Amino acid sequence: MTTIMLVDNGSRRAEATIALRRLSAALAQQLGLPVHPVSLLHSSKVPAAQLGGRPAEILETFLARKAAEGHRDFLAVPLFFGLSRALTKLIPETVAQVSADGYPVQVAVADELCPLPDGEPRLAAILDRAIRTAISGLSQATENKQPPYALVVDHGSPIPEVTAVRRWLTAELKGLADGDYRLGEAAMERRPGPEYAFNGALLEEALATIGASEPEAQVVVGMQFIGPGRHAGKHGDVASICQEAQRQFPDLEICISRLVGEDEALIDILSDRAKMALRSSSRVSLPHSVA
Repeated sequence: MTTIMLVDNGSRRAEATIALRRLSAALAQQLGLPVHPVSLLHSSKVPAAQLGGRPAEILETFLARKAAEGHRDFLAVPLFFGLSRALTKLIPETVAQVSADGYPVQVAVADELCPLPDGEPRLAAILDRAIRTAISGLSQATENKQPPYALVVDHGSPIPEVTAVRRWLTAELKGLADGDYRLGEAAMERRPGPEYAFNGALLEEALATIGASEPEAQVVVGMQFIGPGRHAGKHGDVASICQEAQRQFPDLEICISRLVGEDEALIDILSDRAKMALRSSSRVSLPHSVA
């Protein structure tokens, strides 16, 4: 029997693990199979008291414990937009370490959320809905006011293939915007050096550019983030960047969209990724209702 894990990067903030558990439970319900919420790093530092008395699961210790119970085959369903090093490097290294410690395991990894070059149109639709919901909360525009800006913002990555996901989603959104918003994109953070210029503008730079050219513009920050944590959500880095831009340009109206993980359609994408991987492995029979 394959043990299914919904895997995120992990966070020291309790709300990230709570969100992962919610998504894991929803995915389990849709699949009709158990799904374990597991983080790659960081989350073990969250006090169990903040997590309902149940500590967060970390991949290495989870695999070792399950292997000691007799489990050998695992499937990781990644909560990652692109093919990051977490999937190509960290998971294989962790599997090798656990196996070297005397617990031989095999971990198949399902496709990421937006595998390129084909991408995932449903993910673009999630972002479009989030942007439109945020726009509906902006103040009433005057007749001569331009449509609001929508900046698609991701974490920023040292890997061009991950940044390419943001570019693909932004291009896909151009067909969905229908003139209702003006598209741009930005990275929350970027490593220094010209070799990382492929990330494009930082969020703070993009907001400053808009503020300087259109001081009374309306801007929606379209969050290409799954769940809350140090970067997204209340008091996260993105919120701090927007607050600073608001201080510099008091007449800018900035609204941050909801997160991708707050849209129920994400579960459909995750379910499809899991079912495809399970069929490929042929190690588990799917319930007839979801096969």
